Amino acid sequence: MKLEPEDEYTHSPGTESNFNESMYFNLYDPLERLGGFFRIGNRVNEGYAEVTVCIFMPDGKVAFTYSRPKITTNDDLHGAGLMIEVVKPLEELRVTFEGELTILEQPLDMADPKRAFEQNPLVKCAIALCYRGSAPAFGGEPEVSHEAPGEEFAKAHYEQLVTATGSVTVGGNVWSVSGYGLRDHSWGPRSWQAPWYYRWLVGNGAGFGFMASRVARRDSGGSQGGFFWDGTELHLCDRCTVKSTWSDVTSYHSSVDVLLGRAGQEWHIRGKVINLIPLRNRRDGMVTRIAEGLTEWTLSDGRCAYGLSEYLDQIIDGRPVGFDE
Repeated sequence: MKLEPEDEYTHSPGTESNFNESMYFNLYDPLERLGGFFRIGNRVNEGYAEVTVCIFMPDGKVAFTYSRPKITTNDDLHGAGLMIEVVKPLEELRVTFEGELTILEQPLDMADPKRAFEQNPLVKCAIALCYRGSAPAFGGEPEVSHEAPGEEFAKAHYEQLVTATGSVTVGGNVWSVSGYGLRDHSWGPRSWQAPWYYRWLVGNGAGFGFMASRVARRDSGGSQGGFFWDGTELHLCDRCTVKSTWSDVTSYHSSVDVLLGRAGQEWHIRGKVINLIPLRNRRDGMVTRIAEGLTEWTLSDGRCAYGLSEYLDQIIDGRPVGFDE
């Protein structure tokens, strides 16, 4: 893997029609009980960006927006009121937003986004956050791509545990935020329909953090791995097993058991979903569901962290394809 400070900035887009360059940030403040995630994905060869802002509020409501503003260049990550700025590569970045969010009293309403946006109120929102790296970055650009044609999701990809400080304003509510999170940056061809399903599990807290990844392909076993941060060292893992408990009614995950491992070491982490919002992507006749679960994680020694459990599934006959794993 190659990762240089200049990789923090945008890259020259490839010729692929579905070239994507994106940055994603999440956070959770356990004192304020406020969480959220923010993403910009530039699809410059298709002429638009994907912009997502999501705030999990302490009362269980979710403030949310998704839009596709038009873009003509890949010069920066800025659209629909959301801006990401690199202050010092791999050390400090800023995320700001000015705009309106939809307030969802029932976050699961987003399973039908058109109806959810039409039937729920809009409020003004302002976000100003400073993200600082709290662990070394993991990943980069491989010397040789391992993605088969048609299965591209990100040619290059790296992640980093971070702290987040700043302010979040939603309507008349103002929170001073000081929490933990994870950020990632990727570029290259991306199709949300390429994985058959995946489980991307991230948590961060005082003294430890982790990322666990399980990706299943339509015609192969896929991949598994991740890392565990013990506060001093980043342990790269080549084993990751995920066991899920599902809601009988909605088929959304409600709890997760994760086992991360490498030679001679294992970490057992249990997750309880605090809140969840389902997102959807439709393309080429396929329906892809991305269930974003705000999650409390507990290590086997009792220590806690918070983060997201992101479950992507292709939906066939109304059912997530990864339900039986």
